[in-house]
Amino acid sequence: MVKVSGRPDYILFGVVAILVVLGVLILASVSASISQEKFGTTYYFFNHQLLFGLIPGLILAFLAFRIRLDFLKKWAPILLLINLILLVMVFLPKIGAGAGGATRWLSVGPISFQPAEFLKLTFILYLATWLTSRTPNQQKSGFGQAGKWFSQTFIAFLIVIGLISLLLIFQPDISTLGVIVLVAVLMYFLANTPLWHSILIILIGAGGLFSLIKLAPYRAARLLVFFEPGTDPMGIGYQLKQALIAIGSGGIFGLGLGMAGQRLGFLPQSISDSIFAIMAEETGFIGSLILISLFLIFLWRGFKIGKKGVDKFSQLAAIGISSWIVIQAFINVGSMIGILPLTGIPLPFISYGGSALVTELIGVGILLNISKNTT
Repeated sequence: MVKVSGRPDYILFGVVAILVVLGVLILASVSASISQEKFGTTYYFFNHQLLFGLIPGLILAFLAFRIRLDFLKKWAPILLLINLILLVMVFLPKIGAGAGGATRWLSVGPISFQPAEFLKLTFILYLATWLTSRTPNQQKSGFGQAGKWFSQTFIAFLIVIGLISLLLIFQPDISTLGVIVLVAVLMYFLANTPLWHSILIILIGAGGLFSLIKLAPYRAARLLVFFEPGTDPMGIGYQLKQALIAIGSGGIFGLGLGMAGQRLGFLPQSISDSIFAIMAEETGFIGSLILISLFLIFLWRGFKIGKKGVDKFSQLAAIGISSWIVIQAFINVGSMIGILPLTGIPLPFISYGGSALVTELIGVGILLNISKNTT
């Protein structure tokens, strides 16, 4: 019988607590002027994040921390199926809601949420369950075994990814799709599947990305700005230009909370996708370095939890959750400093958005649950 520690990872808990508090402080600072202008109250976005993001997220995180992992494993396919149904429902009239040319939300009475955010977690749990059931006999060799791997694992994996891709492309939400595919490929590789499977998946994904760029001119424009940052600074290059101005203005120690000039409407999506740039302006290089360090510690603890997991499901789920959070953070920060193309993806625990914060906190609850069941 495997002996488990029985204690959660307190370092991971502390890192997440700091990130959440930091997110609350930054959001309160950044959203004040926007809230006042749009709603006549300083704390609209702040209160909304608390009521529909932080509070329900903490409650659900606690439940995720307490739930039995074998129960979670059993229900993972059902959770994914429900999530896929919700993704289809965003296209229905009256309950599906759109903004900025994208249809990504479900609106039921006063509550609206984004099913694609929850998909990041439900798919990770499903993939951990599925790969656990599909890869126990990898050590067997031979042509017949290789053919079985290809037909029952590789093709099945591509079919599921393909279905999810179609639903997200039609929204469109390519940023979420990119995160899901990156995490899925990492989990697939770490499940002891044949290496050439992962290489082929990457090649197929690269081909798909090229096709998506060709089909949508605005994606090609983002790539153009990435390679030529000075392109059309008042048009397609405006957001990156303003983000770099904000980051540069922060200097070493920052201007102080509430003192960022770019939060006054100059930088698009300042409370969501671009919030790192505002944070860098207010806290400077030191604050940015602390933030990045916190995410690196999160990755370290998450992979350590995965390495010590009592079973394959726990190992893959821990790696998937920690990779998802950190990959998303890296993409967000990288796009703001110009080392990655601009993309509409929130900074975990920091950006405004109830669906994202709730999902991230549930993921942390599961990760802490796994950590108390490590060897």
